[in-house]
Amino acid sequence: MADKLKITLVKSTIGAIPKHRATIKALGLRKLNKTVEMPDNPAVRGMINQVKHLVKVEEI
Repeated sequence: MADKLKITLVKSTIGAIPKHRATIKALGLRKLNKTVEMPDNPAVRGMINQVKHLVKVEEI
């Protein structure tokens, strides 16, 4: 497992269901193509798995 994850929002949340919008907001993503670094743990992995169609993830 990597130490951190680089998460980038690659698709708009306009058509997403409210639960997915809330997950994106909880990950700290606000605008399209913006990136955040989060620790690699099961909680973050679960959030990413829920919105995997909206984000791109890289291990760093």
